[in-house]
Amino acid sequence: MTIDLPDTLLELERAAWEEIRAGALTVATAQAVQEAVTAFAVERGLDRYTVEMALKRAVRHPEPASA
Repeated sequence: MTIDLPDTLLELERAAWEEIRAGALTVATAQAVQEAVTAFAVERGLDRYTVEMALKRAVRHPEPASA
């Protein structure tokens, strides 16, 4: 299943991922991501876990760009 994730959600996850990699994830950032994931999932009628996994995959393991 492919989920069309909004830019705002992708940006939040990118910020969180940068903080994680720097060893400085804040509670505020983590909470903002979780709240946004939950809101998006409810709005779209999707499982929150599925949205979160799609988001992490998109940010942390992006597919290579086509040539």
